Amino acid sequence: MSIGEYPGTRMRRLRRQPWSRAMVAETNVTPADLIWPVFVRDGVDVAEPIATMPGVFRHSVDRLPALAKEAEALGIPAIALFPYTQPDRRSQRGEEALNPDNLVCRALRAMRESGAAVGLLTDVALDPYTSHGHDGLVDEGGHVLNDQTVEMLVGQALNQARAGADIVAPSDMMDGRVAAIRRALEADGHTDVQIMAYSAKYASGFYGPFRDAVGAGGYLKGDKKGYQMDPANAREALREVALDIAEGADSVMVKPGLPYLDIVRRVSERFDVPVFAYCVSGEYAMVEAAAAAGMLDRDRVMLEILMAFRRAGASGVLTYHAPDAARLLNG
Repeated sequence: MSIGEYPGTRMRRLRRQPWSRAMVAETNVTPADLIWPVFVRDGVDVAEPIATMPGVFRHSVDRLPALAKEAEALGIPAIALFPYTQPDRRSQRGEEALNPDNLVCRALRAMRESGAAVGLLTDVALDPYTSHGHDGLVDEGGHVLNDQTVEMLVGQALNQARAGADIVAPSDMMDGRVAAIRRALEADGHTDVQIMAYSAKYASGFYGPFRDAVGAGGYLKGDKKGYQMDPANAREALREVALDIAEGADSVMVKPGLPYLDIVRRVSERFDVPVFAYCVSGEYAMVEAAAAAGMLDRDRVMLEILMAFRRAGASGVLTYHAPDAARLLNG
């Protein structure tokens, strides 16, 4: 039988053996591609479970050096810190964000003192500190004020940089905040502090468990559609990314993750900067709930999701599955 009479190309040849599949794999995932988000709270030797995020905890500051060492041992290059602020420290203007002894600053110092060789990333936004749950300052009508908020964000970013942050990550979606933060960091001598801009952050329904984790869910009045992106828009995301890069962002982020893989792909193809994706709390919770119900293989799906981000063009992924995924990847 001639080749002309039968397919001469059998695609399955390359898939038949594990060694061959490994040899021709177009995409890979390693622990170095992961950033581990960690929630911080007050207390001593506390690991408080988060009901809406099974397997995730709010850790007291004294536990963080051990987590930094764990990340280092697993090959995870960076940890992202998010505070659970007590109600009595929340205010209309979120002044606790500027406190040099707030949870995030104490966490940064503790992890620095651990000596672990991991990068420390901090969230720049006011929602963990405001009594209304918004990412910025609001007027009497509940409208989020852009320029006044940016002034606060600059102070917050400087506060974090002075405490030891390697990367400040503005997640607020205010216009012009990257340029203002970059100017302030340079003027304050923090020329090596990176800015990872949440450039395409969508007004999503996938953030619910996170808001529970930082204690903001019960405070939010209204929604964030006036400043976070419309899920209907893709070209607008490219404009947001272009502006943040021009203003001095070292890397950019798309958030949420899986529902926005098309945005990850378009950003990674258009711009020559590292592009990160955030596999957010709602995505994490769905996997955990389905696995607990026996509907899917948790470990297999966890790694498949990470591969999807990398295949779409993500340089790295923020994921609550980071330590478990790293253990699997390390074999």
